[in-house]
Parts: sequence; C-alpha cells; structure tokens
Amino acid sequence: MTDDKTDPESWRPATQMVRGGTFRSNFEETSEAIFATSGYVYGSAEQAEQAFKGEVERYIYSRYANPTVCMFEKRMALLEGAKFGMAFGSGMAAMFGSLASFVRAGDRVVASRALFGSCLYVIQDLLPKYGVESVLVDGTDLAQWEQALSEPAKAVFLETPSNPCLDIIDVQAVADLTHKAGGRLIVDNVFATPVLQKPLTLGADIVMYSTTKHVDGQGRCMGGALLTDDEDYYNDHLVPWMRHTGPAMSPFNAWTMLKGLETLDIRVRQHCVNAQALAEFLEGRPGIVKVLYPTLKSHPQHDLAMKQMAAGSTMLSFELAGGKAAAFRFLNALNLVDISNNLGDTKSLTTHPATTTHQRLTPEDRAALGIGDGLVRLSVGLEDVEDLKEDLARGLKAANG
Repeated sequence: MTDDKTDPESWRPATQMVRGGTFRSNFEETSEAIFATSGYVYGSAEQAEQAFKGEVERYIYSRYANPTVCMFEKRMALLEGAKFGMAFGSGMAAMFGSLASFVRAGDRVVASRALFGSCLYVIQDLLPKYGVESVLVDGTDLAQWEQALSEPAKAVFLETPSNPCLDIIDVQAVADLTHKAGGRLIVDNVFATPVLQKPLTLGADIVMYSTTKHVDGQGRCMGGALLTDDEDYYNDHLVPWMRHTGPAMSPFNAWTMLKGLETLDIRVRQHCVNAQALAEFLEGRPGIVKVLYPTLKSHPQHDLAMKQMAAGSTMLSFELAGGKAAAFRFLNALNLVDISNNLGDTKSLTTHPATTTHQRLTPEDRAALGIGDGLVRLSVGLEDVEDLKEDLARGLKAANG
C-alpha cells in the first residue's frame, strides 16, 4: 500500500470496487468496454510466434485471457487484497479448479462437512474417483481438524459462514494446521463476501467465490473467481489448468460483474442491516425453534464471528417446529419473498435446503449438519425491511396454522 493516489492499491475498498482494474481503449469510454472477441490478430508471423513462446505479453485467445475479463480479475484481486485473480464461468468451475489444478492421485484433501451440496459432491464423491483421499470433519470442532491434519494433506477446503446453517470456522487456526500439514487452505467466502471477511489476512492461501451471487447481485449472470497471493500455485498450476481445460468467463458476464462490483459495498452493508433486523424479528417468535445468524448472541460461534467478520452476513436460516409441512406452508404463504435456491440478490429469496440444495444427502447426513426438515434459508434482499417483516409474519401465521 502506497500514498500514491494514482496507484489502485492505495485506494480504499469502495473506490477499488468502482475503478479498480479499469483500462480504456483508444475511444476513451467511460464505462468498461465489452471485448466480444474470441481471437486476436498479429502484425506478422514473427509476432504470432513470439506471442505463443511467451516472449511478448499480449492477448492470444479469449480462452486464455480477454481484456474485459482481465479488468474483472484485477478488480476482484484488488478488493480481496490479492496478487492474482482468475475468473471462471461459474462458481462451481472455480471450486473444482481450485482443487483439480494441483491435487493428484495419491494426495489427501481435508474439508469441513458443512458445505454447499455441489462442493460436497466434488470432495466426497468425485475426487475419490481420481484416486484422491478425502476426509470430512466437523468444521467447528478444532480437535477434529487437529486429528485430520496430524498427517500430510495437499489441500484443505472450507466455507465460513457455511451453507445453510451459517457455521463459523476459525480460519486462522485451520490455516496454521493446514500449513503444518504441508497443504494449501482454500476458503469459500461466498456467504461473507470480501466486504465482510478477508480470508487471506487470516492465513488462507486461496479464496473462492461464486460471483453469481453477491458480486452480480441481481440474478443475471453466472461466474466464479479464485484469488491468491501464491505465485507458484497461480503460475505453475492454475494458469495452465485454466488454459487447457477452458472454464473461462465470457466477456459479457465479466462486464456484468464489473457493474455489480461498483455497488457491492453499499449493497452488502444494507443487506446485513436488513438481515440483522429480520433475525431479531424472528428470534423467539411462536413456532420457531431457532434462528441462525452470526451476530445474534444465541449463535454457537458468535464470539468468533465478531472476531473475523465485519457484520453478520446477508444470509440467515431458521427452523420451524412443524418440520417439512410447516416449512412448505410458510414458503407457499409468502407474497413478497420469492422461492429460489439462488442467493445474494437484491430481491429476498428463500429455499428449503432439505429438499433443494442438500436434497441428495441422506436424512442422517442432513441431521448431522443441522439441516432439519423444518429449516428455511433466507437470502435477505434490499426491500423495505418492514415489508419483509410483514411477509415473514404472513408465512409464520400459515406455518403455525
């Protein structure tokens, strides 16, 4: 960080979100340009040869790099405080790439058990097919991390807050154990966003996002990103893997994500204000067994959340006493909040994890994760919070009926 105000690294986060990574073509456009091109031309055969040998730095093919996508990658890296950024066509492409780019047969991967359903599938079902040993632990139990990482591990993967129960994991403690075991720690930071939590400052090696969520923030485009300070990981593993497997982000989606980043800070902060108000509104109401939100004192990891997060997240979950039937009555009675498995949108969205995002798990596995049949996940939007309260009250009335 320098005092030179022309240096993007010296800008504060809100400024980086609006201007970071921007470069202009010879037309001097105000808004970032969409470079909708798959290829690039060369002035001579010699220049093409130099480009493919890496003797000159220039664009070769948009599967490798594209000007609009590069702007997005640079802006994300600045916001995260990372040296390197890589954009992907979806969050799951980024998640799989974070591991597949450097993990090989015979390696060992340790992960928290409380993961988004597709992430759990990659670690629990897919990696073992390629000869990778996977070990799952209760992410909130440091003793289980210590035991699992008492022997070498190539990679550790976790999400905090977790989906859907908002478990908080001690990133610094797990990072220390990971490094002692010779591995790299990958943190899925989707629920927190870079506005609320900076895993690299807590010891993580790689930070992963589904930019489909809060970065876009308006339900328009798919995208993912990986951010890291690890030069060897980026240059020796991630770049060649990305170039030759092809999960690239499209220029249009990158442009949409750039527009989303311009308002990310103010959106996320207001999302959190609304979420806090709704968590307090719901806690203790008839028919609700528990409300899960990190800044509530009733949250099991409240103190840790206050230590490593700037606010409680845009997400909350709560359990209804009447199980699936009550949850369905609640969801079907809502007039304002939409039923959707997406999250991070300006519109409030809700889903029933046991029958959607985590439906492939056995009832026993869901129970171990705290995902009961009465659990409802709520992505809190930017509507007037009083309207949201009225809508939730309508749903609760139906659930309790």
